[in-house]
Amino acid sequence: MTSDIPHLREVHVMATTPAGRPPDGELHYPAGALVLLAGIPGAGKSTLLDRLYGLSGDERDPVRAGDVRVIDSRQSRNWWTRYLGPIPPRARVPIVHTTHVVRIARALLGGHGVVAHTRGTWPHILYGFAWLARRVGSEVHLILLDVDPATAREGQRARGRVVTDATFARHCRRWRMLMDQARDGTLPPAAGVTVLGRPDADMLRAIRFDERPGASRSR
Repeated sequence: MTSDIPHLREVHVMATTPAGRPPDGELHYPAGALVLLAGIPGAGKSTLLDRLYGLSGDERDPVRAGDVRVIDSRQSRNWWTRYLGPIPPRARVPIVHTTHVVRIARALLGGHGVVAHTRGTWPHILYGFAWLARRVGSEVHLILLDVDPATAREGQRARGRVVTDATFARHCRRWRMLMDQARDGTLPPAAGVTVLGRPDADMLRAIRFDERPGASRSR
């Protein structure tokens, strides 16, 4: 459906078909766009990126996929591990998060399409990226991985990193507000929003970007 708000052109809720598959199994974006994959902790964002781009979880730097850069916060966390070992995990968060944001900004400023992991429950981050994207003639698109809190908790336990009850409750409250805005078409920072349930995410085959004018098809 299309919103009347200028900055938000489209909200696409991928409803599961009888076969359990999203339409054609692919999502398509303009060349050079920033695509943010958002969800509460444990929703399965890294798992989806692993499957789509063959990530191992051990990477320390953004991964190249043609002209696209795939950026997971784990990459920044892995890079800093060798230096921040003695520092408590909670104290590492601001350093890791800042590095992650800088890497996304650098890739976007470099003219690359970007697929990046984000919790998505901090509105100022979305506004900041939208401002940066406009500065380079690009735009921000959101993929919202919407799962229930119990499923997300299971995901946290499976990965071995469980956030505190208070922190998780705060993320869940912010997520509900974000989802309400997305479904109402009132999320101005994004040019487009796609909401994925878990079955749809499991069936997603690819995230594709348009070719730039004059780009070689043999690349």
